[in-house]
Amino acid sequence: MSLRPLIAVDWGTSSLRGAQLDAAGRVVESRQFPRGIMTVAPGQFEAVFEACFGDWMQAPDALCLISGMAGSQQGWQEAPYCPCPAGFEELASALHWLQPGCIAIVPGLSCLHSDGLPVPQHDVMRGEEIQIFGALALTGRRDATVVLPGTHSKWAQVEAGRVQGFRSFMTGEVFALLSQHSILSRTLATDAPWHEGAFVHGVQLAQRTPSVLSSIFATRTLALFGSLPAVQHPSFLSGLLIGEELRAMHPAAHDVLLVGNALLTGRYALALSGLGVASQSLGDEATWAGHAALAQKLQA
Repeated sequence: MSLRPLIAVDWGTSSLRGAQLDAAGRVVESRQFPRGIMTVAPGQFEAVFEACFGDWMQAPDALCLISGMAGSQQGWQEAPYCPCPAGFEELASALHWLQPGCIAIVPGLSCLHSDGLPVPQHDVMRGEEIQIFGALALTGRRDATVVLPGTHSKWAQVEAGRVQGFRSFMTGEVFALLSQHSILSRTLATDAPWHEGAFVHGVQLAQRTPSVLSSIFATRTLALFGSLPAVQHPSFLSGLLIGEELRAMHPAAHDVLLVGNALLTGRYALALSGLGVASQSLGDEATWAGHAALAQKLQA
């Protein structure tokens, strides 16, 4: 792997994480801070970076790669998106160097969807591209559907080691809005324990319903008529929304990689399994593996 000391940084909206990797790409030390980009005043990113990781950068010939929202318009410096199709070659050539040869921001990916509209629609990701390439490096795959659950879930199609395109779904954000700010919030207890059966029922209903907008209202009527215990309503709603993603994407039965935290990937794996689709799940290791693989490409 990387011959230079590698500092891998994932700088998101709400948190800042970093890992010091050895020459074989193994994590030697990791750190996490509540210093997402929204907590950093303009012009202060370099100071925050120095306070959090300055000691690591003292290593001779250290290389730092920063992924995530640090490259957005609200971040340290804007790093233009790398258009799909894109693999390691394109990503490496599009790095935005803050300090040439020393500190770089990974640019993120963009793709276009026509969807029959007069004007093409752009879709974008920042940070997930590193996880995708890390998942490929860890599994040895060159072709896969990579799903990254979250506030804005991503479904990426990879062929021959290159991301051909992807779609974003506001599933997590819609769940939060419905459960906290809609009429459903009157009867939906967000602190209710997880209920697998209700979740699976929601996933299955999403495959059969004419519209998920209609099925969401079922969460309300289930409460009105006592058809489903209130404690199961959040799991049912989660199943409906995740099930709608699956209905829209029609995942194949043999090549789904899930990347993210264990709670979310577990739910998606259960939903996929109920539809006869096998999956493999990866966590934080994909992020650091992606940084290590990109660093190796830079030094090849």
